[in-house]
Amino acid sequence: MEIWGATLYGDPCRDCGFTWSLTPREAVRAVQGLPSRFGGLLAGRTGYERHPDLAWTSAAYVSHVTDNLRNWAERLAGARLSGVVEVPGYDPDLAGQARHYNEIAPAAALWSLERAVDAWVDSATAALDSGVVLQHATRGAQRAEDVARNNAHDGHHHAWDVERILAADASE
Repeated sequence: MEIWGATLYGDPCRDCGFTWSLTPREAVRAVQGLPSRFGGLLAGRTGYERHPDLAWTSAAYVSHVTDNLRNWAERLAGARLSGVVEVPGYDPDLAGQARHYNEIAPAAALWSLERAVDAWVDSATAALDSGVVLQHATRGAQRAEDVARNNAHDGHHHAWDVERILAADASE
């Protein structure tokens, strides 16, 4: 069984400081704030800034968070609307290669994030209200509240990555 969440990252996350004890509704609110957070980080920046230790640009992380939210929104909706609870894993690096994250216009990445967040909030809220439990291929049972926290962490963690990128860029 693949370890995930606080077990993998620590509580708080040893990298980004995310605290896993937030309620599922707080996790939803954290995700709702991602467009504003990433928009603020990229304001006045090109979006193509890089960090020597990271493969993606600052805006590419926005595209990754967007795809992750869309993916989980679909999975939660599939379980709630049709009873399909079995979900596979996916490789975010392959998704990034296929979608050419580093070449997506930063304004388009932010635009897409807003729409993905809206869909995710609708899907996650409905899944929380319905008590959805997914059966992940490598993680096992993933309750809607687990997904909400994991997705909130993903967004928070990658905003931290963008902060690192921008700090490295500013020091050059």
